[in-house]
Amino acid sequence: MKTVTRKRSCVQSRVLRLVAAAVSMAMVIVGGLTIGSGAASAAPARQTMWINACGMPGQVKVNYWARPGNYKTVVLLDGLRATNDVSGWEHNTRVQDMADSGVNVVEPIGGLASWYADWDAPSNFNNQPYRYTWNCVISWSLVRAMDERGLRGPSGRYAIAGISMGGGPALVIAANNRHNFSHAFSMSGVLALSIPGTRSAVRVMLIDAGIEAGVGPFNSDSMFGPPWSPRWADNDPLIQVPKMHGLNVRVAASTGLWGQYNTDPINSLKGSPLETLALAQTRAFEVQAAINRLPITTDYPITGTHDWGYWSEMMWRAKNSGWFR
Repeated sequence: MKTVTRKRSCVQSRVLRLVAAAVSMAMVIVGGLTIGSGAASAAPARQTMWINACGMPGQVKVNYWARPGNYKTVVLLDGLRATNDVSGWEHNTRVQDMADSGVNVVEPIGGLASWYADWDAPSNFNNQPYRYTWNCVISWSLVRAMDERGLRGPSGRYAIAGISMGGGPALVIAANNRHNFSHAFSMSGVLALSIPGTRSAVRVMLIDAGIEAGVGPFNSDSMFGPPWSPRWADNDPLIQVPKMHGLNVRVAASTGLWGQYNTDPINSLKGSPLETLALAQTRAFEVQAAINRLPITTDYPITGTHDWGYWSEMMWRAKNSGWFR
């Protein structure tokens, strides 16, 4: 038993060192990244609902595409630079067309640099006038609104998926709400907040996203507290793996190699190391899942960067493989 434990520890240590190196590289190029921007047309039969914002100002807008008789409903979380007008999923992809073939699509709008979390306090770097409560919005307000519209379907539970910033929260929200969610999918997510350098990378990301959006830098200490706060562990998919037993978990990330969607050289140069980081984080999560005997489904395409075209393909592969059933 001691030999097995030492072997597991060795594997984990190697993975942690590799991911820490990838984090350090990615932090150099975080500034000016376009996580969650692009262009595409809206799908037909879009419906809109406004839901309780859990103490944040006003209400949260949610667009959704649904058809009676569909077998599943998936909630799609946005990336770091989520805007208040439309979800990046609608703006950049056609995944809402899944509603025509069995899977309802629900897209909450907003959540810039929020990590879809309930923050400890308003961000003090930019004098944010209110505290983010996005975990409450997704796990309570949205679930309640979907229930009222009969979107649970025959399975009785929902699916949740997210890209980049939204990937980790998709897994954590599902793990803490298994009575409401049966499927959780991370695409290019930050899935190992406990790995050295990752929390510093998140700090840089939140600062950069707020500055680029024109609202000033967000402070990650206002989100989960200082780096030693237990709330970081509470929101770390790597550490929360034991809670995921009973969930249908899927993770995906690309290699960072350019492919058919890399038409913008500047964004592609920035997206490659980001996707390399996401791949290292996702592989670390896969190792942790194996150690904890959590069966998961993986998708590691040979080419792809941190870009909506590749995330759209990941979603369609998941659906076409029957994963949502």
